[in-house]
Order: sequence, then structure tokens, then C-alpha cells
Amino acid sequence: MGVRELTTPFVQDDEPAGRADRLLYHLARVAPLGVVAAITYLLFPAAPAVDSPLYEVGSVATQSVIAPFAFDVPKGGAELQREREELSRSAQPIFFYLPTAVDSALKQLRGFTDAVGVAARETPAAPAIVKAAAARGVVLSTLEADYLAFPGRRQAMDAGVRRVFQRWLPAGIMPSTGLEGVRGDVIVRRGSEEHSEHADSLLSFGSLLARARAMHPDPNSSAGDGVFIKLVSAFFHPSILADRAATDVRRAELARSVSPIRYQVRAGEKIVGEHEVVQRAEFDKLRALHDAMQTRSRGERAAGRITGTILYNALVLAMFGVAIALFRPQLYKNVRALWVFAFLFLLVLGAASLAARVTPIVYSELVPVALAAIILSILFDPRISMIAAMILAVLVGGQGLYRGTNATFMNLVAGAATALSVRVIRRRDQAYYSILTVAMAYAFAAIAIGLTLSWTPTEIGTSMARGAGNALVSVSLALILLPLVERFTGITTDLTLLEYSDLNRPLLRRLSMEAPGTFQHTLVIANLAESACNAIGANGLLARVGAYYHDIGKLERPHYFVENQTRGRNPHDTLAPDASASIIRNHITEGIALARANRLPPPIIAFIAEHHGTGAITYFLERAREREGAVPNTQEFEYPGPVPQTAETAVVMLADGIEAATRVLNDPTPRKVRDVIDHIVAQRITQGQLRDAPLTLRQLDVVKEQFARTLSGMTHGRISYPASSGGITAEFVSPSRS
Repeated sequence: MGVRELTTPFVQDDEPAGRADRLLYHLARVAPLGVVAAITYLLFPAAPAVDSPLYEVGSVATQSVIAPFAFDVPKGGAELQREREELSRSAQPIFFYLPTAVDSALKQLRGFTDAVGVAARETPAAPAIVKAAAARGVVLSTLEADYLAFPGRRQAMDAGVRRVFQRWLPAGIMPSTGLEGVRGDVIVRRGSEEHSEHADSLLSFGSLLARARAMHPDPNSSAGDGVFIKLVSAFFHPSILADRAATDVRRAELARSVSPIRYQVRAGEKIVGEHEVVQRAEFDKLRALHDAMQTRSRGERAAGRITGTILYNALVLAMFGVAIALFRPQLYKNVRALWVFAFLFLLVLGAASLAARVTPIVYSELVPVALAAIILSILFDPRISMIAAMILAVLVGGQGLYRGTNATFMNLVAGAATALSVRVIRRRDQAYYSILTVAMAYAFAAIAIGLTLSWTPTEIGTSMARGAGNALVSVSLALILLPLVERFTGITTDLTLLEYSDLNRPLLRRLSMEAPGTFQHTLVIANLAESACNAIGANGLLARVGAYYHDIGKLERPHYFVENQTRGRNPHDTLAPDASASIIRNHITEGIALARANRLPPPIIAFIAEHHGTGAITYFLERAREREGAVPNTQEFEYPGPVPQTAETAVVMLADGIEAATRVLNDPTPRKVRDVIDHIVAQRITQGQLRDAPLTLRQLDVVKEQFARTLSGMTHGRISYPASSGGITAEFVSPSRS
């Protein structure tokens, strides 16, 4: 039986006697198992029962897989979208020919020429021509207006521009920006016909201007050149325009034409052969076959399938429940402990489900089984943690998303290594060792699998890196969650004990200032108890911290206790024996109240209640008998108890009595010290104070030996230097007492 479990402060419920009560008792403890099994189904709805093998990419098939029926292998969503986008981009842009462009351009040109001809009859002509041109959308200078005032020039300019439009607009002219971003072939529609042309063969307005100069009526006149360019630009109408709506329709048609099916597997077709390496294509077909079988079996959410899946999960979890009930019955009795297991299991399963869905490939190294193993090792013990890690590995590896992967092996190795390496954490740097241990476990597992499956060094290194990342996150998250789990369960870990071992904490500072004798007494008890507990394999740190606080009840009336009294002054001399006994007795109840007010952990409070057990307050009991003869109620002269329930509180009880007895020895020789130790231990056994403590006679012998060794060092002999040395006294262990 592990020492850590003996100090677990859970409130345990004994199994009731009645049949109905026993049923409710066990149902309350089976409930966490059922909750985990049901939520596991919600996280992994695919049936875990093996209906078709699903091998990982790169693994070697252990059996041939033949398609029992025809099925399709669909493309992934990202792959299908990518193919649709690529094919959509390959669609040729569509342009259409506008036959009315020539007529519109010639009509506007004719209107301009007529308007300018009318304006030219006015005097002066230039301003009138400028105004008439502006009304038609042409801005002319005075020089250009004078140029058009002559009828011959005006008619020649009209004829030149008209020839340009009639010559090239019917062939098709694009706007200046019509071909921006267009490369390759395009489709040009002329009425009901369409033909493909290269984009570079289409003429734009810039090309039209370059060619129009061949038909310039007066190329040597700067005014005439300006008028010509302005008229061509003002009355140009593109005869080829982009049909964006038709282009979008064509692209949508091409996108829809992409088949969502990657492969079509026929009935009887071999998917993968025995001893063949599974490639990506075979893996996709195996996954599709698995999904098809799920669908043919009336779907994942059919009543029978749901029931079977939950039952499968429950049976795996039941193995852990049976292990707890058989080998850790004290944990089985505590419902809170079982809910802690359920919470940690669901935390790991939820992370495993998320990791399998957010990555394109299922990576076994991302399952944080180490998270649960670390917390359970620290809270309970490595054996329970290892069993839990093994159950989690089997449970995760059996789910549909992880079937055919190396999840079971990876998590078994990582979980076992974590459980065995993380026992207690007393220093901050121990977290680094935990991370390194878990990372190394994943590294060795990756090497083993990689060599077996002929992975490349890069693939092995990548797997090791994922495992190292998992180790870092798992250990960090475990340390973050540990205080919360401690608070819920009431378990006190060594990290918490180290916090309460600080002698500068308020209660201990008060004890040192207000009851210095008691404080020195607690320091001696702490040294005795820690060394003895370490010698028998109990929790020495818990014993030391418990000893620090076991007498804090004396803070209420410190001067009523002999270690805090000055020589010759004892307030009990004026009190009745029963009143004195009540004060002495109440330092237990007052200490418990003070501890609870300062929120001390339950394991530390246990030392206050149990360090005297139910022993008698002998001194005042004898005084009462001397004064009154018979004592009507001897319980008034007994401590309230209970007797020690753990090895640590029992050792502190013995250390408390032995330290008090050896303190009054006039000549504390090793023989006398050993006699006192034997007497106190025998007395406590005879009084039944150790009946509930999990200590064997062999362990008690070890405790006595350790007490004797420690007290011999504390009560060593002394020698004084002669007066010639200046009167300074030096203390050392006498050779006769070493």
C-alpha cells in the first residue's frame, strides 16, 4: 500500500449494509464511468469495433483487403476546391461584338460637322465654333476653331475620321483598358457565332490611333493634327466589349464539371495486398471503405450502433474501475477521487479528438496522455497513474479516428514513462526533467516505429518534434491544473507542503514570538519525525510540516504550558485539576479551529487532532485523584482524539512523547534515551493509540532506532575549556557517547 494513499484526506463512505443502499452506493461510483463512456462516443462517434482494417500511410498491411462492394473515394474538401479554382481560372474570357458601334460613331461625327458648319457662318466664327464643339463633347482651342472655319478643311477632316471608323471599327476595337490582366486566348462572340482569338491579336483604341494617322487629311498642320485626334477620341465607340457575366457563368460551369470522386473502386478490387506498404492512395481507399461500411450499417447514430459504441468504451474503462476497486479500495470509496479520474480522462480524450480533426493527418504523438499521467502520479501514486495511462492508450487507439495508427503504442510508451518518472515535485526545475523524460519516451517510440516502417530520418525527426511539443504542453498544463485538482480533491501534494513549511508563515511566526518554548519543541519534533518517516518509507515532508503545526492550539494560552513558563511560575498551581486538564485538552480543539480559520490543508489538521490520540492527561488526573479520591468522569482528563490514522501522525505522536520525556532526563545517556524510547512506544501500543496506524512492528523498530540516533546527536555531552582559554565554552560530542 502506497504511503501517499495513506495520507489522502478524503472523507470515505463505508459500504452500507442494506441491499438497496449497496446498489445506490455502487451506482454512485459507476456513474463517472458511464459519463466518460457516453462523452467518448460524442467525441468519437465512429464505431470503434473493427469492421475494416485501416492502416497508416507507410505501414505494412498485415492482410489483404478486397473491396466487398463498389464504392467511391471522394476528394477532400480542400483538394476539390483547389481543382475547381484551377479549372475556373483556365476559362477563356468572353467578349462580344457590338455592331452598332460604327453607326453610333458616324452619327455623332455627322452631328458635330453640321453643328460646326452652322457656327462657322457667325461672325466672329471661332467663338461660335468653340461653343458648338463643346456642346458635342469636344474641347477646341481658338486656333483649332479657326482651322475648322474653312469649309474645305472641315469636310476633309470629317471624311478622314469617317474613313477611320468605317475601316477599323467593323473589325473590332477594344477600349484602352479592355485587355488589362488578360493573357492567352479569348472568345469573341459575333451574333450566334463565337471563335477563339489570341488576346494580342485584338486591337485596342491605342492601336486605332496609331493606324488612323495613315488617313490623316492634313498631317502637316499642328491645328489639323489636334482636331483629328480629338475627333477620333471623342466619337470612338468600342466595337468589342468584355462580357463579364458570360465569363462568370462559363467559369461556374467549369467548376461544377470537376468530379468530387477521386477513385472508383469496383466490387472485388484489391485495395492493398498482404505485406505491401500502404501508400496515400491505398490509405484513402481504406478510409473510404471504412466510411462506406459505417453508412451501410444504418449510420453511425443508429440506436444499436450507439449502444454498442458506448458499451465498448465502458468495457475498456471498466478494467480501470476494477483495478481501482481491487487494489485501491480507499480510492473507490471516494466519489470525488473517481470524478477526478473522469475529468482527466475526458480532458485527454477531448484533446485527442480535437487533434485528430484539426490536422490533415492523424498524429498519434499529439494525444496528451502524459497530462493525466503526471497529475495522477503526483496526486496518488505511479502504479495507479500507469494503469490509467494504459487504459487511456487502449481507449484512444481503439477509436475510429485513430484506428490503423500507432496511437496505442505511442501512448503506452509515453504514459508509462511519465508515470514512472514523475513521483513528487519539490523543486521548480523538476518540471524540466519531466518534460525531458516524456520527450525522450516519444523519441524512442518514434525511432522504433520509424525503423520498423522504414521512415526517412526527416519523418522520424518530425515525429520526435511533435512528441517534444506534446511533452512541453502536457507538463506545463499539468502544473497549471494541479492546484485546482488539489483543491477539489483535498489532496495535499509536496508542493503545497513546501509552501506550508515556510517558517515565516503567519501562524509559525506567531508561534515563535508568542510561544517560543512550544516553537522550539516543534522544531525538535519535526526533525525526529521527518528522519523516522523517511527511514520507513513514509512521507517525511508531511511529518515535518505536520509537526510544525501540531501544537498551534497553545497560542490561545501559551503560558499554561510548561515549555513557555518561566522558572517558578506555574498558573496551574491556582487552578483545580479539572480546570487545568480542560485547558490542556482544549489546545487540540482550539488548534483545529485556528487551523481551519487559516485554511490549513486537512492532512496538516490531522496532526493537531491525532498527535495525542485519546490518551490521558496523566499529571492532572493523578492530582484530581489525590485531592478527591475517585474521579467521577475520567473522560474530562482525556484528549478528544482520534487516535492516529496514518503512519506520519503516529510517528509525530511518538516523537512528541519521547521528546518531552527525554527533556527532563538529568543525564541523557544513550542507554537512558533508548529506555525512554522503548517505554513510550510500548506504552502507546498498550494504550491502543497505534491500533489504527498502518505501522508494522518492524517499522516501529526502525522508528525507535532512528529516534535513538537523532536524540543522541541532540543530547550530546559537553566540555568546558579551562579558565586560561578566556572562559569560552565549546560543545562537542563526547568520544564516550559517539
